Amino acid sequence: MRGEIAVKEAWHGKPYYSVDAFFKNTYGEKIYKIAVDAGLTCPNRDGTIDSRGCSFCSAGGSGDFAVRMYEELSDTSVYGRQYDPEQIRSGNCGHRPRAVTVSLQIAQGIARFNKKVGERFVIYFQAYTNTYGDPAYLREIWTNALDNPQVVGISIATRPDCLPEEILDLLDELNKTYSAQNKFIWVELGLQTMHERTAEEIRRGYALPVYEQALESLYTIDIATITHIILGLPGETREDMLATVRYVGEKLTKKDPHPGTGVKLQLLHILEGTDLAKDYRAGKVAVLSMEEYFSLLKESLKVLPDNLVIHRLTGDGPKKILIAPEWSGNKRMVMNSLAKYLK
Repeated sequence: MRGEIAVKEAWHGKPYYSVDAFFKNTYGEKIYKIAVDAGLTCPNRDGTIDSRGCSFCSAGGSGDFAVRMYEELSDTSVYGRQYDPEQIRSGNCGHRPRAVTVSLQIAQGIARFNKKVGERFVIYFQAYTNTYGDPAYLREIWTNALDNPQVVGISIATRPDCLPEEILDLLDELNKTYSAQNKFIWVELGLQTMHERTAEEIRRGYALPVYEQALESLYTIDIATITHIILGLPGETREDMLATVRYVGEKLTKKDPHPGTGVKLQLLHILEGTDLAKDYRAGKVAVLSMEEYFSLLKESLKVLPDNLVIHRLTGDGPKKILIAPEWSGNKRMVMNSLAKYLK
């Protein structure tokens, strides 16, 4: 009983171990996240695997809320090589149109806050695949973020199949350097589902063992991982979805997880401009009701180990491109309703 009470106190009043509770326990205060766009692309878009992307992924590469302002292409050089401007725009040279520097994006993000709201931040490299690029550039943008005195750590969204040895070596080096300064590096892996049939349907582009190898490689270099799961993918039953949640929970706690290790549970959004939108309009895809989604979240939290951090329970679909489910567009209502439901 004493252990249960201690756990509940550590959760700061929520019925699960939220990332907000993790930060308060670790840093003694609320930490805010700033999403940035590093101007990278994805092997599922640049033709390496496919050119269409995952069927659910928006044109923003899941980075629709990142601080992002593109400069005009004033030249056609990328790391000293010359490209046709159309190659740069399409990502065929490994980059999209260059974004304003990450440092400036961070400054713009911090400017949205004030000292009464927040003074320390996590920089979230969100859009597209953020280990898929020139290692020299990745070193630059990651260290720019970590060197900011207001930044406590960075979170890098990527694919499990985009962690070659040279990138793992770079992550290992930076993790050792900045952990000595009490700063962290997290890597977020887009798994979405454990079921191969669904993975093929959504054009994920890699097999399940690739995810398991990525977990092992990141664990070896002491980096916490956050796994993304989408609830409501086409053709999946309630049992299928909960099987993925159980699988991820078991894999993440197979060994003693590094601080921050956890999951993001995401509602499937149908977004304008995606192949999934075409299927939805053709009546081939159904979406979850709010009641169905809340029930899935409750069962997911029951089967996930208590020592995993819950980094997300819903996710947002930008209203300007959100097609369905319409109820998810009212974020305040959803979060208030969910809090009441889980209590």
